[in-house]
Amino acid sequence: MKRLLMALSAAVLLVSAPVASFAGSAYFIMDAKTGQVLASSNADNLNHPASLTKMMTLYMTFEAIHRGKFSWNTRIPVSSAAAAKPPTKLGLKPGGTVTVREAVDGMIIKSANDAAAAMAEALGGSESGFARLMTQKARELGMRRTTFLNASGLPNMQQWTTARDMSTLAVALINNYPQEYRLFSQTSFNYRGRGVRGHNNLMYRYEGMDGIKTGYTNASGFNIVSAVRQGNRRVIGVVMGGATARGRDALMASLLDRNVPKASSVATSRLMASVGGGKMAKQVEVASASDDAAADVDARTTATTTVAATTRKRAEVAPLAYAAGSNVTVPMDRPAAMDQILVASNKPAASGGWQVQIAATPSAQAAKDLLSEAKSRAGSALANASPYTEAVGKGGNTVYRARFVGFASRDDANSACSALKRKDFDCMLLPNKG
Repeated sequence: MKRLLMALSAAVLLVSAPVASFAGSAYFIMDAKTGQVLASSNADNLNHPASLTKMMTLYMTFEAIHRGKFSWNTRIPVSSAAAAKPPTKLGLKPGGTVTVREAVDGMIIKSANDAAAAMAEALGGSESGFARLMTQKARELGMRRTTFLNASGLPNMQQWTTARDMSTLAVALINNYPQEYRLFSQTSFNYRGRGVRGHNNLMYRYEGMDGIKTGYTNASGFNIVSAVRQGNRRVIGVVMGGATARGRDALMASLLDRNVPKASSVATSRLMASVGGGKMAKQVEVASASDDAAADVDARTTATTTVAATTRKRAEVAPLAYAAGSNVTVPMDRPAAMDQILVASNKPAASGGWQVQIAATPSAQAAKDLLSEAKSRAGSALANASPYTEAVGKGGNTVYRARFVGFASRDDANSACSALKRKDFDCMLLPNKG
């Protein structure tokens, strides 16, 4: 009898241990043509992203390439810290270099942690500094419940996301970097004479799936984000917290089988995301990257219709649902009347002929916080400039321009904008009409 009880106890431990180590299971299936949620479970619950984190590292790498900070052949130094990351990895050597293209392929296909860390250090000065930029970018894209602490997804109990947030990131990748997104469909690549094969096995066998990423840690369970195109239908799926890779893939395939036929076949080149959560979830448009973006940012940054507007020749200015550098989410559904009280009443100084706008945000406080952060980081370039917040629009369509004013010349404004870009702030020059 004692042996039987011991055996039963051991069996219970074997069954319960994996379940206890995984984050909660969740899934989210969305029609990317309309932003309509087709199926979901625990879509807004916090889960660890694991290597889905690299989707943001890749997004910011593509952004840096478009801004001209790097080329595909730029060689990135490999630090001892980056080289020491645990597998999976490319096997980078400390003191060596890796090209941007090799790092990108390594992250997409091999899910290489050393490549992600090296890229983070090149983009953010340090991996922790880059993680703060990742979290800021997540808020700009509408990922309201995501916090990044590293570039790879290696275990960190404070690194969180949701199934809905990861679908938003997938939409942003497809719309804003359509050429680069095609890299997610690669099944293998050659790394310095060595063939490297990917392990997104579902993508290799599911009809119409062209990306994008898998992930796993003990704490997260098995995660996957998938994008499927069948005819004119475009669907994004996320499964998180799977107990096994096979079970995760089977669940995703089953969800897609049931829901892809329900998706809209409307012809459109712009995909939609679902941001927020619960009853407050909103379908929002994600603007495509364009060489000929309109100069007036406010037409592209209405909080209810835009997640991010990325340009190749102009600086990116995106709506923020989060105060940069803060740990407090700014509710996008906050009544506009409350924020009107917070708007700065002073008008731009008439003596200043130029302004620099860094964002248009859905709340006055988010605009003020962003201006404060930018002024502290940009230093002397903004010493003589004044922060200025202005409400534009009415009701739920109100946005708040975050600007620096008081520049005597275009050259002064351009110098300030250059300093802001070096600190990873987006900006654009505007003549003073006040």
